[in-house]
Amino acid sequence: TTTINQGGEVATNVKPGKLFINNEWCDAQSGKRFDVINPATEQKLTDVAEADGKDVERAVSAARQAFETGPWHKISARERGRFLSKIASLLEKNKEELAVLETLNNGKPISETLNVDLPLSIECLQYYAGLADKIHGDTIPVNGNFFNYTLREPVGVVGQIIPWNFPLLMAAWKLGPALATGCTVVLKPAEQTPLTALRLAELIQEAEVPAGVVNVLPGYGPTAGAALASHKDVDKVAFTGSTEIGRLVMKMAAESNMKRVSLELGGKAPNIVFADSDLDAAVAGAMRGIYFN
Repeated sequence: TTTINQGGEVATNVKPGKLFINNEWCDAQSGKRFDVINPATEQKLTDVAEADGKDVERAVSAARQAFETGPWHKISARERGRFLSKIASLLEKNKEELAVLETLNNGKPISETLNVDLPLSIECLQYYAGLADKIHGDTIPVNGNFFNYTLREPVGVVGQIIPWNFPLLMAAWKLGPALATGCTVVLKPAEQTPLTALRLAELIQEAEVPAGVVNVLPGYGPTAGAALASHKDVDKVAFTGSTEIGRLVMKMAAESNMKRVSLELGGKAPNIVFADSDLDAAVAGAMRGIYFN
């Protein structure tokens, strides 16, 4: 929890974090934990449970059960939209607390988390709440006495690996479409910035999303992330991060079960500035593109 007093100072009492698996809070099977640091002060904020392959196995199993036999596979698209809308409303209700928590853990200014990260996260979930019951197939004319059509169905269990620069927003970007389409999720936040993902899991629990639909596992890439990307019962992996790690994720996905992959990598593309352009504006745009967190 976080509060801001009248003098503008931030008082923090960030509780230790656990893994969120099958709508339950639990320790890692190894018992390991790791420290979460405030990058502005380099002081410890709290510590959280450290997931590894065994915990990924538990979470994937919970997500698979929720997808195959749990209530999630029976819930209508409109009901899925209502769940997303409820999560968005809870984000709105707790906006200031989440903004402060993101700033403490990520280090970006409170003006950015309050006016960029939180509003965009809320809008993303609201968007997919509205989209959930509007995903249609097509009928396709073909020769002969045949009826040809497409039917859009959920992929299944989706592993989601989130970066440190926009922790809550990137989680919303990945959770929104997955939940709207009926998938279940195992989400691994960046080890540097797990706190808002864990708080989001509390809100998902408060929204009464069925057990196993969303699982959140703080942990490190070579252990938890690799186990998720290479798991044979994960149907898709979505990763945002470096090009180097993206190549590894793609390789693990291919070698395990040819799972679907979506990657957002790099982000330091060249800029071409033409001779007749506004140089000051070009420099300002390039600076913002590279260094806006």
